[in-house]
Amino acid sequence: MLTAEQVMAAHKANVETLFGLTNKAFEGVEKLVELNLQVARAALGEVAEATKAAMSVKDAQELMALQAGLLQPAAEKAAAYSRHLYDIAAATSAEVSKVAEATAADTQSKFMSAVDSAVKNAPAGSENAVALVKSAVAAANNAFEGVQKAVKQATDVAEANFQSISASATKATQSITKVKRAA
Repeated sequence: MLTAEQVMAAHKANVETLFGLTNKAFEGVEKLVELNLQVARAALGEVAEATKAAMSVKDAQELMALQAGLLQPAAEKAAAYSRHLYDIAAATSAEVSKVAEATAADTQSKFMSAVDSAVKNAPAGSENAVALVKSAVAAANNAFEGVQKAVKQATDVAEANFQSISASATKATQSITKVKRAA
């Protein structure tokens, strides 16, 4: 049976974990806001430069060349922005996962300790029930580990797909820009 001190310690640990996760989430949001401010500041300067350049063109051919020159850097910047966004999300997710795994391991350890204590104090003749409880706990642990592995594999696949799509988009933009410049 749990004592009042054990319950209070568990609540305190849960509150500390909650605040730790909240801080990690805010760190991710801060990085995202910082990235967006940098992008907005850079975009404003680039728009001003592009506008000045557009105002100084003398004919349609010069305007087409200017537009073609702006297309590739814009696509590359969009791809870089997407990579930064993904990196922020992945880092924040990894931090949250690390805390969740540590918390789950601690909870599992405490639960197993409680089960072991209950088993030691179990009355004679309850061996089958004890074995059933131990088997259920082992099955739950195996299922949890399987889910963790599946989530990690899915995350790895998503990251590989993102990198592949990003690289393909950049190459396609470069090809289109080359074709436009040649024309």
